[in-house]
Amino acid sequence: MPADQRPTSAPSTNNRRKAARRAIWASRTLFGAAAVGAMQFVHAPQVPRAPFAQFAGPSAWASGDAFGTSREVKLRFSLPGQRVQFPLAVAEDPTALQYQWIAASDTQAATAPMPLAGATIVAPSTAGFYQLLLLHRSTEDSTVIVKERVSEPTLAVLVPFAQKSAGVLNGYKIGTYLAERFGGQHDEPEGFLEVRPGDEQLSVSKHFHLGDFVTHDAQEEVWPKYVALNPRLLDKLELVVAEVAKMRGVSPDSMVALDVHSGFRTPAHNAQVQRSARDSRHQYGDAADIVIDADGDGRITRSDSRIVANAVDSVEEVHPDLVGGLGVYTSDRYRTPYVHIDARGHRSRWRG
Repeated sequence: MPADQRPTSAPSTNNRRKAARRAIWASRTLFGAAAVGAMQFVHAPQVPRAPFAQFAGPSAWASGDAFGTSREVKLRFSLPGQRVQFPLAVAEDPTALQYQWIAASDTQAATAPMPLAGATIVAPSTAGFYQLLLLHRSTEDSTVIVKERVSEPTLAVLVPFAQKSAGVLNGYKIGTYLAERFGGQHDEPEGFLEVRPGDEQLSVSKHFHLGDFVTHDAQEEVWPKYVALNPRLLDKLELVVAEVAKMRGVSPDSMVALDVHSGFRTPAHNAQVQRSARDSRHQYGDAADIVIDADGDGRITRSDSRIVANAVDSVEEVHPDLVGGLGVYTSDRYRTPYVHIDARGHRSRWRG
């Protein structure tokens, strides 16, 4: 059977299925972070907190909640112009702070200064990757504006799904989702990341880059490319990597022998993938086929797949909100054993 097509258990009613879908995209403000804790008042740290070591005395920095459950996710997601939660710890009255967005690859401001007040801030109106720029007055000279660039996490502003027309988005072929044909019993992404040349190296989490999730199709020369990517998947993958490291008794920092065989697949490409499920979770950005040298012997074998599968089970036991599919592919038809991991919202298990 094709990838992610063999559930061992599934919701029994449409209501449960819809509830699972709502859980997957439960909040349009990234990881569903609650207002409580989104803005924390603390004493300024004695030593600058990573990853903001360039600031001698930060007045605000991204709190741990900004990096997902794993604390390793480096993207937060938003639709254009949306109010989003960007958890910050601040060491001064936030009414004295302002913020701007700057392009992640540039130093020019993309938005005008706005007051930093409350638990939410407004995303830029144009799709792209942005970093937060905080502005406050110097304690030494109140007429001097001090700017602090918060380099992580990066805010990814999506191109809304509705901008796709006739299966194409800005010249990039995506195809048609089942939801567009049959309605509400199927999912569709909220939007797509716009990937331009050079963006592939953007870190989306500690161990993964944006390029790991770009569709492997015949559009190598087409730019920009578009990718659906769910932050729940990134969180789950990082937790799995950490669990594998824990099983080996090593630091997650040493887990470098890993690869994404397949991340996002456009529906157009998915239809061409042999044995792929018609409604593959890869199309929604919450699935990845990965290989990890889990036992550290320098080879990718069936043993590695078993260890990764055990790690997935452990992660789902501790984090039931990240429950999803697990497919172990170790048959001789595959050159390299690999494991399919997704965060579809209900448990599913199969072998290929």
